[in-house]
Amino acid sequence: MKAKFKNYLAFPLLLIITMFFFWIWPSGNASITGNNDDAEMMMGEISEIVDENGEMQTLAVKINKGSFKDKTITIENDDTMLVESRIFDVGDKVMVAYSKMTYGLENFYIAEYDRTATIYWLFGLFILVVLLVASWQGIGSIIGMFFSFLVLFKFVLPRILEGADPLGTAILGSMIIIPATFYSSHGFERKTTVAVVGTVLTLIITGFLATFFANWGHLSGLASEEASFLKLDTAQNINFKGLVLAGMIISILGILDDITISQASVIQQLKNVKEKISFTELFSRAMKVGHDHIASMVNTLILVYTGASLPLLLLFMDRSKQFSEVMNYEFLSEEIIRTLVGSIGLILAVPITTLLAAIVLSKSSSKEKHHHHHHHH
Repeated sequence: MKAKFKNYLAFPLLLIITMFFFWIWPSGNASITGNNDDAEMMMGEISEIVDENGEMQTLAVKINKGSFKDKTITIENDDTMLVESRIFDVGDKVMVAYSKMTYGLENFYIAEYDRTATIYWLFGLFILVVLLVASWQGIGSIIGMFFSFLVLFKFVLPRILEGADPLGTAILGSMIIIPATFYSSHGFERKTTVAVVGTVLTLIITGFLATFFANWGHLSGLASEEASFLKLDTAQNINFKGLVLAGMIISILGILDDITISQASVIQQLKNVKEKISFTELFSRAMKVGHDHIASMVNTLILVYTGASLPLLLLFMDRSKQFSEVMNYEFLSEEIIRTLVGSIGLILAVPITTLLAAIVLSKSSSKEKHHHHHHHH
């Protein structure tokens, strides 16, 4: 019961922190895209297929959301231009782009499938699984997750758009996210505080590393397709090199939680088992667990990154190119540097947190125990 109660305390804390940050929040006036396209996106559902002729489909689409709500529009869907031909069925949910041309001509076309239902159901399933398996702690972590999104979408991203330094903003955002999510997931305990401090220290070190190697490797941050889209649309005020670095920081945040909490937890458990354990033994035993953790984590990282960039890697199976040539493409160098910097940060988190935990947790309980002995005498 005690643990549950501890976690209840986390919710008011999160609320207070949230209120505070809404108060100092950036205005968010900077817009990502210019007003060059006036197309409106409407949600609809295909009500019937009027005519079908090879790749050409004439579709009746009933609009559920947008300025033509509840009207049915007939659209010719010609997919000969697209790489992937889409053949629609009755009942498919779609997004219809509507734009007014000059001379009042109206143009409708089906832009994309509407995938929101899929995503909402999957998200519901995700929450259900978390609650079934992790019960109370699950609620804490889900609230923590929403909080992280809030901070990212309301604080970190708007500030970067307004031209603030992305790396600094990411670290600042992390300093809000870390205590909030750690305490709501793991309760108010000494080990959680140790993990929080360990994580923040590691992030700052990783920030320096990331800056140093991104500069040395001349990363512009403009290698990815997304970045080049942004560059065209924004008022040139985003620091793209910083954006790459900010990505490095945010991507290791989650794994840091795992590492730092488990190291602090190990120290705490060792201390509980053997009261008079020496600082050295405490540290070295916990580091043994840390070694295992690092080993499995390096595997995880490599596989996660490889998995995420499979299409990219296939491009490089092209035999005509030398490995050194391939490695120098910026979007690949960027991935490699990001992965390595992140991994170094994660590995350093282990000794940092273990040392902190050994110092904090070894002192704490031994003092209390000494008091008890004095009472006996």
